[in-house]
Amino acid sequence: MRIRHFAYISLMALALSGCNDALETAQVDLSKVKNKVEQPLPSHILTAMAAKGMDRNSPIMIRIFKEEGAMEIWKAKTDNRFDKIADYKICAWSGRLGPKVKTGDRQAPEGFYDLTRANLNPNSKYYLAINTGFPNRYDAANGRSGSDLMIHGACSSSGCYSMTDQQVLEIYAFARDAFKGGQSTVQLQAFPFRMTAENMVKHRLDSSYDFWKMLKVGYDNFEVTKRPPEVNVCEKKYVFNQQATDGSAFNAAGKCPAMSTPPALTAALASYGKTYDADYAKAMGKFDGMAWYDPTEAERKAVVAKTRKGRELAYAPTGTSLEAGRMVKVAELEDLMAKRTAQGLAAKSAPGATPPAAPAQPQAVAVAAATPAVVPVPIQNPLAFTAPEPQETAEATAKKPFWKFWARN
Repeated sequence: MRIRHFAYISLMALALSGCNDALETAQVDLSKVKNKVEQPLPSHILTAMAAKGMDRNSPIMIRIFKEEGAMEIWKAKTDNRFDKIADYKICAWSGRLGPKVKTGDRQAPEGFYDLTRANLNPNSKYYLAINTGFPNRYDAANGRSGSDLMIHGACSSSGCYSMTDQQVLEIYAFARDAFKGGQSTVQLQAFPFRMTAENMVKHRLDSSYDFWKMLKVGYDNFEVTKRPPEVNVCEKKYVFNQQATDGSAFNAAGKCPAMSTPPALTAALASYGKTYDADYAKAMGKFDGMAWYDPTEAERKAVVAKTRKGRELAYAPTGTSLEAGRMVKVAELEDLMAKRTAQGLAAKSAPGATPPAAPAQPQAVAVAAATPAVVPVPIQNPLAFTAPEPQETAEATAKKPFWKFWARN
């Protein structure tokens, strides 16, 4: 009897966890899915949502970490904070760590993107798809180009984030239900890696480091508040949770207006930053004279080559950078990068080749940092909207300024 009781408890714990293990093992038989666009979320996810205090149609947010090969779904709870409800292993992403710069560079986007109902593609040839919205205002202001960069099924990528068909069926359902609940935009946050002090130290010599420091400000804001940050662009830079003090509009390529941050948020970020600074100093000591070698796509594919056996040719998993990369001495990294640059220059000098544009690497407008702090709980969820009428556009849906939700009671 005790064994049976223990087994029952274990099964319930698995159902309530909402973790990756449960999601990976609970595969849907796609041949039995009659309507993929309206396929409901699995019962174990609905159970986990109820346990976490989440409404089925409450707002969501999506986070991507390239290096770890991870995609997370975060969902609003009844206390107006977001909590992770699901995570998935990304089946394939192309290129290396770093932002997408131009059409044809095979890079998957990094940055902050707003997804609307119009971004959902129920008729994708890759089972189901969600357009990432690249290029956004930041990308456009910095002259970055590319189109049709998706989160989709089929596990094959040329600049997209590709999942298995079973995974994208669930991801699509999360977005569909949130839009049905009245959410007008879902925030997609795409990062090169989890922006911890240790990871920032490991990648401090990368050419994209300044760009990543800017993204980290948004990362930090979410870690502190557990709410998607308000994102704007000015002077060709991202700014997060900033209020224009003179009521001016943010112009992506123009001068930033005078800005302020809610005092409670400023205090929370400062506390967060102190812990981050201490962790960064400790990591610098730990990795003195060492840095991370970011593997090529080919090196990542080699690690998972065996998983393609018995699959159709289109199935092309890429593996994670953590599996294929490694820590090396700085001198060795410089040598590896010099060889890679020489190979790139040789390829560019080939007949008909055109050199790619160099990625822009602006400095952040403000720098925050990294570990949770006690902050005032906002009164409402700024992404929980009243369902708009059919004729309304996402832009027309009224959205209360984020700072009003940071006011103390």
